[in-house]
Amino acid sequence: MSEQQIFTTTSALSLAGVAGVAFAAAAASRALLPRNATWQDKVTFMWLTFDASMHLIFEGSFLYLSTFGKSVNTSTGVFAEMWKEYTLADTRWGVADPTVVSLEILTVLGGVPLCWYILRLLVKNDPARHYWIVVLSVAELYGGWMTFCPEWLIGSPSLNTSNVLFLWVYLAFMNSIWVVIPSWLMVNSYNHIAGSLREAAKIKRN
Repeated sequence: MSEQQIFTTTSALSLAGVAGVAFAAAAASRALLPRNATWQDKVTFMWLTFDASMHLIFEGSFLYLSTFGKSVNTSTGVFAEMWKEYTLADTRWGVADPTVVSLEILTVLGGVPLCWYILRLLVKNDPARHYWIVVLSVAELYGGWMTFCPEWLIGSPSLNTSNVLFLWVYLAFMNSIWVVIPSWLMVNSYNHIAGSLREAAKIKRN
């Protein structure tokens, strides 16, 4: 199969949907945060908006198609076709793999509301957000690890790494952003928490 055949209309529309969510997240950041917000807060707001939207719209649709006896491979519709595209790179998403579905239940039902709560704290400039950012980031890193580590341990029979689109776009890029950005958020919030505690300890000693 040629690269031209691999990259289909469904591929283009799926990636355009992801890009659209990203642009909407950037617009929300500009509209809802004060102009004097730090670049770190702007990036955090954009990421959390993107994160919640992706989980709710895309992974929420996956749960709908993969629970109560259903699966992506036996479903029809726009979101089913989008997920069938992703199953070309990772077949587990087409057959309602119980580990994947279990992780996505936590992601959609737990991660999305937590993103919304942190966004509210961020708009209010409430420093308590940093604790919850660490909680969310750890959960997302753990979710990423548990999505792929069991597969790696058995030789990755479900993963198709035969071409650039499947390996570097679907598997590498679309999953690594949920490692790189949560890691940065966790370090950034740790620095805020640790710095505040050290400052409070210094004041107490004086």
